[in-house]
Amino acid sequence: MHAGEAQIAIVGAGPIGLELAVALKREGISYVQFDAKQIGYTVSWWAPQTRFFSSNERIAIAGVPLVTPDETKATREQYLAYLRSVVMQFDLKVHTYEPVTGIDRFGDGFVVTTQPVGRERTWRVQKVVLVSGGTDHPRRLNVPGENLPHVDHYFRDPHTYFGQQLMIVGGKNSAVEAALRCHHAGAHVSISYRRSAFPTRNIKYWLTPEITGLIESKRIAFYPSTVVREITPTQVSLSACTSDFQPRGTETTHIPTDFVLSLIGYEQDTRLFKLAGLDMIGDCHAPRFDEKTMQSSVPGIYVAGTAVGGTQDKYSVFLENCHVHVDRILAHLTGRTSEARAREYSRPET
Repeated sequence: MHAGEAQIAIVGAGPIGLELAVALKREGISYVQFDAKQIGYTVSWWAPQTRFFSSNERIAIAGVPLVTPDETKATREQYLAYLRSVVMQFDLKVHTYEPVTGIDRFGDGFVVTTQPVGRERTWRVQKVVLVSGGTDHPRRLNVPGENLPHVDHYFRDPHTYFGQQLMIVGGKNSAVEAALRCHHAGAHVSISYRRSAFPTRNIKYWLTPEITGLIESKRIAFYPSTVVREITPTQVSLSACTSDFQPRGTETTHIPTDFVLSLIGYEQDTRLFKLAGLDMIGDCHAPRFDEKTMQSSVPGIYVAGTAVGGTQDKYSVFLENCHVHVDRILAHLTGRTSEARAREYSRPET
């Protein structure tokens, strides 16, 4: 089914995708926008009341102020409401729950194939912008028992773990924040981390003193320099690990558990990049692109937002330093290269 035509196809409806849609609409450039899920999907799977690391002005989009009632950093709920308000304010049309399954060259443009529930549609466009993010799938432990029903790779709600023995695997911000919130919700929390200490540079600064105090007082059990060997319905088996995170010997420690949260990071889904023929480079398998224009190795296909970072280990690409991508793309599309003027921050808060 041929569904329509537009100058630009935007793939992704997170904050940067929505900001780009507003910019194109202001310029009178026709576009069509898709997302495989709902707008702001990555933020939507955060636990309730999770606060952003970045200040509100750094995560605001499209020139619309983000204001919270108590002037503090926005919560998950506040930011999702903010994104909805931007969509309504600018009357943006987003084809949600319509994944893109193909991008094929057609003449001097492209045919974009999508698959909403129960059907397939095609759209003819001149150019494509991939703003699809970089945290599509959780990293795996690759150990026996990881797929048991009491093991989760997403921190959804601390109430789930009230009165339960909870093992958290990981040691960066998401793991530490989950440990603190679940502890305060009445869970009996243990943490296994493969390094000897938490990387404080990667943790919200207000969390470090609290997690340190709770570990020192033994109210949260901490197992540094360990890796998971096996998960069973009733326990997690840990081994001491070497500097390259391999098990040291065969001796294991068995920790009684009711639930396991594996919070060791997320990976980008690169299937669409590969289908479109983009070059992927580096350890992060990030798309190759021109930093001045955001155009990828395939002429007419651009990348923006955290999609440019691939699967990040040490995060350097965040929402707050991606606003500039929108102006770079718009400048290249319109030929007004001197007008790239998006906010850039010398030091990220995230």
